[in-house]
Amino acid sequence: MEFSPLLIYAAIFVAILLLIGAIYLLLFGKSIEHSNAIDRRLNLVEKSVGKADALEQLRKERARKKSAFVIPVYGVLQERAAKAALSISVKTLFLLMLLIGSTAFVAMTIATDIALIARVVLAGILGYSSVYLWVSRKAKKRVDAIEEQLAEAIDLIVRGLRVGHPFGSAIAMAGDEVPDPLGSEFRLISDEIAYGRDAGEAISEFAERVDLQDLRFLAVSVSIQQKSGGNLADILEGLSKVVRARFKLFRRVRAITAEAQWSGKFLSAFPIIAMLLMLVLKPDYYDDVKDMAIFMPLVIIVLFLLAINLLYMRKMTNLKV
Repeated sequence: MEFSPLLIYAAIFVAILLLIGAIYLLLFGKSIEHSNAIDRRLNLVEKSVGKADALEQLRKERARKKSAFVIPVYGVLQERAAKAALSISVKTLFLLMLLIGSTAFVAMTIATDIALIARVVLAGILGYSSVYLWVSRKAKKRVDAIEEQLAEAIDLIVRGLRVGHPFGSAIAMAGDEVPDPLGSEFRLISDEIAYGRDAGEAISEFAERVDLQDLRFLAVSVSIQQKSGGNLADILEGLSKVVRARFKLFRRVRAITAEAQWSGKFLSAFPIIAMLLMLVLKPDYYDDVKDMAIFMPLVIIVLFLLAINLLYMRKMTNLKV
């Protein structure tokens, strides 16, 4: 039985996604698996000689994602990697892209007879998109975890302030109590405050790195209190209620729009799934038209319209609160 090139491309793409996960787990294990209940900072303390070395390692991992770069594609991937807090650098991710793209190119060369330029373009798209989607998924998972932990962390800071601890010590106590990913970040912020950095500036830098509005509210609250005075515990207690209410509202909005989102995904994926099933059940279905000059342009146009449909449905259901 002869398989269609489109079916081979889909199989190559899935294999590449599995290859990324396998390489990451093989090289780095679950050192930054944020769904794990173990705090990454405490895990590093167990592996290193002390707490100072663990915090220094976390600072290095965070600092190497700050530098700007002139290539736009590099900058987008750098931003996602910073949100995901991966234990590998962006340069290593680009090397992984080259490896995946080369593997895809060799696979298409062996399995298909399409033109060289098409193989190069498809290999490049597969290499970049597979790594980008993998990093984006890691980043979203981490940011969602921080968003869920933030209200509880602010409550811990408020309790520390009410018993008389300074803000730096209160945020350090919250960092000790809250698991990763927020716990290690708060502990690093407390160290920066202890070494003389402005608290609002440190929190603001963290907020911009993960692009989370509730953290910006926290940074603004701390900065205003430092400049104009007031009871910081009362301010943060009110902020905790706002953050918790916003989080509940976000979850409600996501539940309401989930049906529309999945409808858009299904409507975009169904034609592709139907085509693949047709190619499996009847491989010669397109033999009469696939050699026509207009066939591939029409396929590209259809895929483009399906992608536009998916993006448009996502835009319609991505409500700002």
